[in-house]
Amino acid sequence: MSTTVSDVSGNRNDKIVNAAKVLGRSSQRIELFQKVYSGKKVKSVSELMRLTGYTQVRVLQLAKGLASEDIILQIKIRGQGISYKKIDFYNIHRNTIVRLARNKDKLEKVPTKVNPIYNGKGAAVKIEHLSIAKKMINAIELTIDDLNFFKKISKFKTTKINIEKLSETDFKNGIKKIIGEPGVFKDWGGEVNDLLTTKVLYKDRRIRTAFAFKGPGKKGKLTPARMGKNGDQIQRLFNSPAELFIIQYWDQIDQSVIDQVQTFAKLKSIMEGKKIYYCIIDGHETKRIVEAYRLFFPKKSVF
Repeated sequence: MSTTVSDVSGNRNDKIVNAAKVLGRSSQRIELFQKVYSGKKVKSVSELMRLTGYTQVRVLQLAKGLASEDIILQIKIRGQGISYKKIDFYNIHRNTIVRLARNKDKLEKVPTKVNPIYNGKGAAVKIEHLSIAKKMINAIELTIDDLNFFKKISKFKTTKINIEKLSETDFKNGIKKIIGEPGVFKDWGGEVNDLLTTKVLYKDRRIRTAFAFKGPGKKGKLTPARMGKNGDQIQRLFNSPAELFIIQYWDQIDQSVIDQVQTFAKLKSIMEGKKIYYCIIDGHETKRIVEAYRLFFPKKSVF
């Protein structure tokens, strides 16, 4: 039995991105690619030597790298020896490939199956559906009550005291104290997570966990567009080398955030062939944590 998961752009983008990465920023590799894909459909090694000015050995080295990735086709022609032939797909997209190879920032923003990209509004650039056997998808949602270190929280189904919203740093430091994480995690604009730790326990075993904390600076319902400068914080979070992914916010979390988290968890479980867990901590759950573990947070926050 199969099901569908969100998938971003088809094989076209994957092939274009792969070709651009193979070319890299090597001016020689790019030049050889351009010479193969200009003019007539087949060119011999001697022709490419004349067009590029490279030695025979260098032409063969550069061409081997492209042929091994099926970006050009290596053939033998009687009287000419080794020659290289255009492939229609790469001929059509040759200018795009070269442009992306020369611009790493643009290359990283191209959506592919293994690197889904979301726009600034938190919407998928292009969504297709990929048929996947259900047994390949192993993404599981947890609640904070499922995690060993938060056992005390079971006594606090609702909050009965006033709790002041803490700064992102104060809340993160409180979580670190609860789980016994001594590491220092400084915030900066390009981080993929706010806290990466192996101290979290689930079913009495350690599970590498990546946290994303959203401080009280954000007001109102949390949507993907409000997560990161480009609305891509969820995507970046799932680039972390973790099994459990936790998002925390001091207010209501929109369904669109949950949908994206579920999608990325499913994709990661497929790509890595293992269970992936995720947990959403909204404002109510956040206050339960602070009330249950008030000694780990600034005294001014609970009154």
